[in-house]
Amino acid sequence: MKRTIPLLLLFACGVAGAVDDALVLRCRALPDTASRLACYEALPVAPPAEQRFGGKRLEQKVDDEPAAIRSTVRGRLDGWRHGTQLTLANGQVWRVVDDIDAVLPDLVDPAVRIERGALGAYYLQLETNNNAARVIRVR
Repeated sequence: MKRTIPLLLLFACGVAGAVDDALVLRCRALPDTASRLACYEALPVAPPAEQRFGGKRLEQKVDDEPAAIRSTVRGRLDGWRHGTQLTLANGQVWRVVDDIDAVLPDLVDPAVRIERGALGAYYLQLETNNNAARVIRVR
């Protein structure tokens, strides 16, 4: 058991890269094995790359962010205008910042692709047609 904990810790640190050294030292100092294990299991882990996509403004970290993601907009979508917020199936919320309105046929859970553009911009495009809008991630 004593060998397993350091191996798990090394794996967690290598994959996540989000563990603070002070937190690891605090866990290491615990004398009781069960408490030490519980401490290690409670260490913060970075979210997967897709969950970090577009969150640069939220987290200020985009080390291995993908170039684009695909998802669906939850519910009905018949268009957008400046300020419209779109909630994706993965829980992310994006706001349209373009001044160009889009009027669409009534779509239910439409598939979208959000990709990075130049100078930190993000663009949401419907997979069924060429309608696209500049967006920012709000959550």
